[in-house]
Amino acid sequence: MPELAEVEFYRRRWDVALRHRIERVFLHPRAGVFKTCSPALIESTLPGETLLSSEAAAKQMLFRFTGDAWLGVHLGMTGELTAQPAAFVPRKHDHLVLALRETTLVFSDPRMFGRIQFHLGPDAPAWWTTIAPAISSRAFSITAVSEFLRRRARTPIKAVLLMQERFPGVGNWMADEILWRAEIHPRRTAGSLSESEITALHHETRHVAKRALEIIGTTTAPNIPDPPKSWLFPHRWTDGGRCPKTGVLLKREDIGGRTTCWSPARQKL
Repeated sequence: MPELAEVEFYRRRWDVALRHRIERVFLHPRAGVFKTCSPALIESTLPGETLLSSEAAAKQMLFRFTGDAWLGVHLGMTGELTAQPAAFVPRKHDHLVLALRETTLVFSDPRMFGRIQFHLGPDAPAWWTTIAPAISSRAFSITAVSEFLRRRARTPIKAVLLMQERFPGVGNWMADEILWRAEIHPRRTAGSLSESEITALHHETRHVAKRALEIIGTTTAPNIPDPPKSWLFPHRWTDGGRCPKTGVLLKREDIGGRTTCWSPARQKL
């Protein structure tokens, strides 16, 4: 599932249409991605409107148009945004297509775990403004993290890092990366962490989010680049991977229903 940096990567693809007018809209009205909005309203509203701005927060994107129209996109597991040529013909899994004079904006999602949201009004919708404060913000403080962990004291720390109400945008690979850097075993309960471990967790969460955005979220490359080999990321996906710090074989198990990777040499239970 796309995480913080990947969401930013995909958001930027539609920026080619900034200050350009939507000519036509094509969509699959019965697609599951429209469960929380009216596809008919999108289809009738957006033609003739201009894309004014876009931004990403956590695992979501927001596109603002003239006419007080706001389009939200959550990619789910298999969603993707692309910018195609003007002559593009929508395919089976292209559930929302915005045709402009010189380009075509496409949201495709083969498994339809993603979500499209739509709002009309002068102010940003509540489903956007209620997203948790960004990891880079002042609100993401050591105190706030400590209190959050205390309220979930019996929960494995890996599961806690995936909770979007405090760690917006963090997904499976980022959580593993953070814990590996902080030298915390993913099965440790949130309440078992010492003050120094919470400080390390807070620091590494900020660091991983910042560097991931720099490496992935700001690139103009056609494909998503991987973080460097000094990270856990390139070694975590298959059995036989080794810790880039110690050379010891990594372990992979399900924790909280999610495949989790860690280094037994660095992250002791």
